[in-house]
Amino acid sequence: METVLPFILGVVIVALGLAVSIALHEVGHLVPAKLFGVKVTQYMIGFGPTIFSKRRGETEYGLKAIPLGGYISMIGMFPPHKGEKVREGGTGFFQTLVQEGRTDSGPVTSALDDSIDAREAEKGGYFGRMAADARAASAETITEGDEHRAFYLLPVWKRIIIMFGGPFMNLVIAVVLFAVLLMGFGTAQASTTVGSVSACVLPATSERQTCESTDAPSPAAAAGLLPGDRLVSIDGEPVTSWDASTAVIRESSGRDLVVVVERDGSEQTLTVTPLPAERYVYDDAGKNVLDADGKPETATYGFVGIGPASELVPQPASAVLPAVGENIAGVAHIIINLPERMVGIAQAAFGTGERDPNGPISVVGVGRVAGEIASIDTIPLQSKAASLIGLIASLNIALFVFNLVPLLPLDGGHIAGALWEAIRRGFAKLAGRRDPGPVDIAKLMPLTFAVVIILGGMSLLLVYADIVKPINIFG
Repeated sequence: METVLPFILGVVIVALGLAVSIALHEVGHLVPAKLFGVKVTQYMIGFGPTIFSKRRGETEYGLKAIPLGGYISMIGMFPPHKGEKVREGGTGFFQTLVQEGRTDSGPVTSALDDSIDAREAEKGGYFGRMAADARAASAETITEGDEHRAFYLLPVWKRIIIMFGGPFMNLVIAVVLFAVLLMGFGTAQASTTVGSVSACVLPATSERQTCESTDAPSPAAAAGLLPGDRLVSIDGEPVTSWDASTAVIRESSGRDLVVVVERDGSEQTLTVTPLPAERYVYDDAGKNVLDADGKPETATYGFVGIGPASELVPQPASAVLPAVGENIAGVAHIIINLPERMVGIAQAAFGTGERDPNGPISVVGVGRVAGEIASIDTIPLQSKAASLIGLIASLNIALFVFNLVPLLPLDGGHIAGALWEAIRRGFAKLAGRRDPGPVDIAKLMPLTFAVVIILGGMSLLLVYADIVKPINIFG
């Protein structure tokens, strides 16, 4: 019971953070849409049956049963077919097609409209019917008197702002959370306090991680160094950082070093003699240096057998945007290699493979990680809070990058369609040709349907894998 409540609390905190992130994502679409005059009929958080809703003005605001996303409904998302008649109020290319013919039921339709869609559906088969149905559904959202407020009638730049507004909100949330995380809490860095003391000396390449009676005791253990000792000086030189102490030890194999430590408020002097030991070679970025065969290089250095305790060190404001950029690059790399990673996830879920701790994870896995963080009683509350904030910040980075993938129904698909329209119209203008009008993205509905099926399948696979073979981020 002692760990169940913190686990549930961690899940709830991240679930609320994700819900707020989704809500603000939709606000990022809603605000510019209303500013540009598009009629927004719904603002919903979640999918499925409506739990609660309230109408304010022309927009219904509500909460649905499945909290796995959200949406706003704008009228006229798809332009009509080039041969269709449109209602009064059209602008630009479609103004030349205006004809009277209103009906009391709302959208104007005609025998010509129906025949055009029918011919296209017959010509295109099932895929043609999907495009025609998409246009019909879009037309039905446009009620009498609101013809001029359709989304597709907006200039390209306004449509891009509306569709980019959602991901942009996630980016803003991530920047704010990373600022709180880095500037308020700080990042974990090695302190000058001893965090661990090795019991023996083992080569870096040893497959064995436990000491045996035949292993030589580590110089640190032999000298009496203890976890919690703060290094004051080594060989007469003050210790200002852990890396400085490591540099002295690595170059002092076989030489006695006088080490002054602070223990329980008082200083103690110890003598430590580093032993030669095989260690991995690291570059300035802290990564293994690889040899010609791609294997980590090793070298013989002085070894004492101590590891640093970490501490949170607040960072300057200048560290925030680079951290956000690194996270964006990391998520983008995951998405680019998603097919390959999904194969690995399937092998782990249905076979004996292991999950990649840096790979994709579902909302179920995120909740589990949040619960585990909150239920660990060996780390301070400050570190738990920092970890949960970092988790929510990373989720917003994932939402930002994923929604910009240039495929419908994602925001990036609408942005890509608008950009292609601008390019096509630009070339037509340069060539002195007639304005080709809006891009008929309804023709992409078959691809959209396929994307939805694929994303749904990936989501189900991730959820299943996070249940039967969860990622263990704690080793």
